[in-house]
Amino acid sequence: MSTSFLHQQQVMLEPETYTGGIAQTNGHLLRLQGGTLLVDAPDGVAAWLEGKNIRVDALLLTHQHFDHVQDAALVKQAHGCPIYSWSPYSQDLTLERLYGAVTGSAFSVPPYAVDHVLEGTSDSITVGGASWQLFHIPGHSPDSVCFWQPEENLLMSGDVIFLDSIGRCDFPGGSLQQLVSGIREKLGPLPDATRVHPGHGPSTTLGREKRENPYLD
Repeated sequence: MSTSFLHQQQVMLEPETYTGGIAQTNGHLLRLQGGTLLVDAPDGVAAWLEGKNIRVDALLLTHQHFDHVQDAALVKQAHGCPIYSWSPYSQDLTLERLYGAVTGSAFSVPPYAVDHVLEGTSDSITVGGASWQLFHIPGHSPDSVCFWQPEENLLMSGDVIFLDSIGRCDFPGGSLQQLVSGIREKLGPLPDATRVHPGHGPSTTLGREKRENPYLD
């Protein structure tokens, strides 16, 4: 067996990440054999995709806080792609009602339709030719969901867990106890080598966070 073949077999799927908006939110692009996925749609990601001449086949939302969905309508319009989310579109979930956002403000979100509501469906979905296991972990937002791709050991965690931190719990429907217990019960059993790509900040691994995250002591 050739060295080049072994190298190809060992290449891991890595997202291309755009970071933008007032909260410096990550949008992760995944180029899979069965299609190209975007995870979350922060402000400016639609123009970033256009500049890279990339076509998106599906948009997955980890939750609907405004900073993660401000370009969702633009992405859907430009690419004709379906949107997957735990819950239907809601101005309560986007926090627009909390902030009293008006059109054009830093907190406003152009409305969009969720094509695939994940709540009440199976515990996994197939998108981009890959199977993604779903972990609904509220506490930061009632609709927070993590997407895990087992073959790649890749977790798109949204604002559930970060490097050395977890999502803030002072928004409507927030609960520190609910968030921490959800992380321990649902993400804890996953392999330590699982690569975590969060909604803010750099990537990490579950093993590191199990050992060193101060919120999980």
